Parts: sequence; C-alpha cells; structure tokens
Amino acid sequence: MTDAPVRGTTAPPPDPRRAVPRTDAVLADPRLAEAVHRLGRALVKRAVVDAQQRARAGEIPPAEVAEAALAALPRTATRLRPVLNATGVLLHTNLGRAPLSAAARAALAVAAGTCDVELDLGTGTRGRRGAGVIDALLEAVPGAAAAHVANNGAAALALVAATLATGREIVVSRGELVEIGDGFRIPDLLESTGARLREVGTTNRTHLADYERAIGPDTGFVLKVHPSNFTVSGFTSAVGPEELAGLGVPVVADIGSGLLTPHPLLPEEPDAAGMLARGATLVTASGDKLLGGPQAGLVLGGAGEGAALVERVRRFPLARAMRVDKLTLAALEATLRGPVTPVRAALDAAVDELRHRARRLAAELAAALGPGVVEAVDSVATVGGGGAPGLTLPSAAVALPERFAAILRGGDPAVLGRLVAGRCLLDLRALDPADDAALAAAVRTAARSGAAPGDTDPAGAPATGTATTGTATRTAGS
Repeated sequence: MTDAPVRGTTAPPPDPRRAVPRTDAVLADPRLAEAVHRLGRALVKRAVVDAQQRARAGEIPPAEVAEAALAALPRTATRLRPVLNATGVLLHTNLGRAPLSAAARAALAVAAGTCDVELDLGTGTRGRRGAGVIDALLEAVPGAAAAHVANNGAAALALVAATLATGREIVVSRGELVEIGDGFRIPDLLESTGARLREVGTTNRTHLADYERAIGPDTGFVLKVHPSNFTVSGFTSAVGPEELAGLGVPVVADIGSGLLTPHPLLPEEPDAAGMLARGATLVTASGDKLLGGPQAGLVLGGAGEGAALVERVRRFPLARAMRVDKLTLAALEATLRGPVTPVRAALDAAVDELRHRARRLAAELAAALGPGVVEAVDSVATVGGGGAPGLTLPSAAVALPERFAAILRGGDPAVLGRLVAGRCLLDLRALDPADDAALAAAVRTAARSGAAPGDTDPAGAPATGTATTGTATRTAGS
C-alpha cells in the first residue's frame, strides 16, 4: 500500500537528466556513425560524452546532444588546423614554413600507401632509398656531384660535423656562431657531436689570417655559417669560400635557407650552386624554406673531394638515425621536379596584382562590414624562416579594426594577420590567390560573430608598417 500524496502539494518535476539519450543511441545516429568511420570511435565517443555532460548541466537541451557532438568534432583526427597566412611573412615558422605545392601534396598521397621507396621493381630486389630525390637535386644544383638528405637543416650540419670532426676541431668565425631558433645555438649543436670549436676573428671582423693561424693537424673542416636571421653592418669583414678553399682542409658552407640557385630579389642570399662554384666542399641547407618543400636537410658536394665526403656522410652510422621517411622523399622530389612552388610564386608576385586583389577584396567586404571598416592599403612583407634578413618586399593588405584579429584566429579556417598601429592587416603576398574567397568568407563570418559592422579604428592611424618586429607591429597571434 502506498501513501497518498498530501493534498495541496505538487509532485517534484522529473529529473531532466533522465531525458539525456544513451551513448549507444547517440552513436547510432548516421552522421556520427560516418564520423566514427572517418575519425575513429574513441574520438567521436569523447565528443558524445562531453555533449551529454553539457545536457546534464543544463547548458543544452537533451535533444541537441547529437548536434552538439557533431559540432565539436574536428575535420580530421589531428589537432592541427588549417590557417590562412595573412601575416606577410612568406616562411612563417609557427605556421610550418613552406606550404607545399599541389605536386608535392599529390606525391604525399602516393607515398602514404605502400610504394617502391626502397625496391627495384624491375629486378624485385632492394633498391637505393631516395634515388629519385638525389637525381632531382643534382639536376637542380649546377656543380653538385653528390647529395644526401637528412631530416632537417640542423641534422644535416650535425651529421657532417659528426662524420668529419668528432674528436677534432671545427674552425669558425665568432661572428657566425648564431642562435637558430627556440634557444638552439650552432655552437651547442656542433659540440654535441663530439667536435671542438676553434673560434677565430671577432664578432664583426674576421680575416683570412685568422683562419690560417688556426688550421692544424686537428682541423676537421672550416665552417661558414650564413647569419640568416640577422645582419651585421658597419665596420665588418668576412672571408669567402673562394679564399678558404686554399687552406688545405674541407670548407663546409651552411647556407640555411635552401636557395639552390640565385634569385634576382635576393642578391645577398647565398645559394647552393654559387657556394659550390666559389670553392665550398660541402653545402648544407634546409628543404622547407626558400626551396619551398618539406622539412629536410640537404648535404651537397662538388666533384672530387666533395662527392667523396658526401658518401662518407651517407655511410656514417648516425645517418640512419637522421633518415627521412617516404613522405618527405616523395614531397621533396615533387618540389624539385614539379611546377613553381607557392613560396616562389609569393616571392615573385607583382605588387600591382597584390594591390588589385586587396582593392577587390575590400570592395567585396565593404557591403558586409559597413562603411569605413575595411580598406585596401599598401603593406610590407618579409621572407622569414631565417632567410634574407633585413629584406622587405612591397605588398598590399586589407586593413580591419584590431578586434578582428582574435575572432579570425578562432575561425575555420583560422586566419592569422598582423597588427599595425591599432589595425589588423591581412597581407596578401604570402596568401595564394585561390584562397582570397576563403579569406573574404572568414572576414564576413568574423563580422557576424562579434566584430560588428560600423566599428572603426580607434587609433585612426594609417595601416602601413613592416612584418618585422617593432613596437607598433606584431603578428596578430601575439
């Protein structure tokens, strides 16, 4: 027998948590079932559980659990997100440096499955790993007789040092002992291989006689390091590889940026072919900078001694630990053999065309953002990525109020611009013209999301500046 309800009272409302659908019921939704196939069950289930918790907390109605889970799912099973590079920095290290060409991306798809990376299909026996890349490098660099590929630029230099100078001395100018990023320094890198550094000259001036006095029986090689992320001007002097070549020891030139042959806009940037022609025995460089390919370290040797040293480097035991995978080999070969890379296209972009794009985008966006909010302006871009320090490139940008910067970073795709004098500049030099429509869509979405039409620049300053560091100029992510 049950107690009758007390007259004049009401029954407690049903617990809303009972209306939250079960996990298996939500996962049975065809849209989430497709997501499981694409992203994996664990990731999708986590999104469902999080949505259920939001429903139990009263943040969303129980009927919206599936929708909330779908909205929280990423496009892919990686946390990496696509970003439109509107900073005006062609090789932005925080954005992965060089964007790959369409040819390189297609090559990645081939290499992603099983492929003949180390197999001779004609004979059915083991083939030489990376033979296609080596051939492509030798074709691309006049004067190169041998080449090897490591997993990044620092690895290429460290591998050379370990091969030629473990327990011996590396002679290097004090003005070239640079820090290469994230606190890593060339001296520490070289000494980690067991080599000893023999510093010569001073910070600003080094002469041939300084090297001559340092050369001895313990010299492994003379190292020339291009100071790729800074410049020293004024009362300076340095010694080129053509003079060092007469010292009787190998000359290793680390050019950093990966420029293989000269470029008219970069007269001060050393290139691999030029350094070999000037007397360098070996050249080391990066693949993901001005070359425009994937992260890789290149070792190039000239005919005779250079080719013999490359073979020593290739056979050195540490080379196995620094070996590149099939994806890098495929993307690098396609970069070398394929069409113009996005980096080269951005470097060669005509400023008049950049201005035309900026005006077209500003006019298109004015209707959505309101009068006085968006403007096409001249801008200044840089190479970045440790290349062409001090060099600026004329560019054009779309200028918006500064408040757009944070909203654009949170979009899909994210957009990274540059903050100058209270405005957010979306510089177009590093942005593929094919992405202009996506940029415009992102700005329109940002305007609807919180950067209200009619907002104006409180500073009222002209939106011009450089992509270099300074008090008034910074990346919109800083």
